[in-house]
Amino acid sequence: MQSPSTYPATVANSSVYVQSAALLLGVFLLSLAPAARAADVPDAARSYQQHCAACHGADRLGGTGPALLPENLARLRKEEAQAVVRDGRTATQMAAFGALIPPDDLAALVAWIYTPVVPAPSWSEADIRASRIQHVDPATLAAKPIFSADPMNLFLVVETGDHHVSVLDGDKLERIHRFQSRHALHGGPKFTADGRYVFFASRDGWITKYDLWNLKVVTEVRGGINTRNVAVSPDGKYVAVANYLPHTLVLLDGDLNLLKSIPVTDREGKASSRVSAVYEATPRKSFVAALKDVPEVWEISFDPAAQDIPAGFVHDYKYREGAFIPGYLNPRRTELGQVLDDFFFTQDYSTVLGASREGVGQVVNLDVRRKIADLPLDGMPHLGSGISWEWRGRRVMASTNLKAAEVTVIDLKDWSVVKRIPTRGPGFFLRSHENSPYAFVDSMMSREAKNTLQVIDKQTLEIVKELKAAPGQTLAHVEFTRDGRYALASLWEMDGALIIYDAQTLEEVKRIPMKKPVGKYNVWNKITREEGTSH
Repeated sequence: MQSPSTYPATVANSSVYVQSAALLLGVFLLSLAPAARAADVPDAARSYQQHCAACHGADRLGGTGPALLPENLARLRKEEAQAVVRDGRTATQMAAFGALIPPDDLAALVAWIYTPVVPAPSWSEADIRASRIQHVDPATLAAKPIFSADPMNLFLVVETGDHHVSVLDGDKLERIHRFQSRHALHGGPKFTADGRYVFFASRDGWITKYDLWNLKVVTEVRGGINTRNVAVSPDGKYVAVANYLPHTLVLLDGDLNLLKSIPVTDREGKASSRVSAVYEATPRKSFVAALKDVPEVWEISFDPAAQDIPAGFVHDYKYREGAFIPGYLNPRRTELGQVLDDFFFTQDYSTVLGASREGVGQVVNLDVRRKIADLPLDGMPHLGSGISWEWRGRRVMASTNLKAAEVTVIDLKDWSVVKRIPTRGPGFFLRSHENSPYAFVDSMMSREAKNTLQVIDKQTLEIVKELKAAPGQTLAHVEFTRDGRYALASLWEMDGALIIYDAQTLEEVKRIPMKKPVGKYNVWNKITREEGTSH
């Protein structure tokens, strides 16, 4: 296995600094008084320049370390960050800061950092182009895998404990490689159809192109300041980046050169919006994006032959009496009554099932570009993690819920609720496989039941077994091998593991030690859009 030290220095340094200053600042913002005294602001700014600017940029937009802005810091857990800041972290450049800066000065510093930058920071097309890093010459890379494992049955496991990604042989269930990643990968890696290339997005905007056949980082670019996820066309020629900050949808080519950055606003250009998520819709040759703050769904075609988009009132489509813009790489809007925070695609990708964070569910047809039905959902459904299967001669989908302790099963023909399956607590992930009779759901949003996976029989819609970790631990996010024989679950702890279950007997087979493994992604399941996994 290649040493993490062989990962490109720019990436390694970024990840290391993230484990230092970002956690340092995060813990103080969570423990300080509501705001620093006005008189402290100049001292805080000077302290920032002294201690933080070298890594995080004089403008707080990031450098070798991430951007230090409210949007980037708000998700840090206090208890995790406190221990790291006080004691440092072994085998990284994260020093112990407990005795370095007086507590009052630290509180003032972080209070200042946690205030928004005014005017809001920007990340221009010039910034994107200037950030691009070519780590290796693609011409030097082998045209076939350098390992003997089945390249279509590999797993990528994101280990957030020390910001690494492990590559697993899905047949032998053994690690074959491990490399250092950018900080806080989010949204899941996206693969090209041949399984060779995979693209990652980090929360601080870095997009990484990785060659799975050669086990090397190829190219990187920073597409934004605060990023949600990335989507990739099957041929790897187009990459879409969903940003929270700035409010842009960025389009790149397969070598991570900028094609265009699209400002995200409503049709009139008055209301600006974050992008909640962007996904690739293979049969449509397009990307589909949900907007956080504007009630629209966008579809951006990467087909050069896409039909033009009417830009206003059109008197006659046939004779093109009206204003049009090219359909290629421009947004086609579906205007709605409520925003969609995330969504699930039907198998043919003609329709999305989406919901807002307030639980307002909608069925939106992408061909007629309008809402066609309501969804009877409660709480905060997590439709982006939905799966589907055949049940009694009809296709259903099921979703977890971030607030309600249930899995909701919906008939995809009439959009009715087939059943609400009670669970131990609110959950995040639901997974299955077409060759498995079971679906696995976690309750990781529950303090008491986060250590429990529940197994649902997909035909009886009943829970048939519970799989438990130790009390207080988190057991979540199942992914299956290519053939569906084994189910891999994450023991979501610093000294955690992948726990491998026989997907038929539900017995534990093996554990592979990992550093806080979160998501794991099977190449075959992802590129074939296997019904038991998410986008």
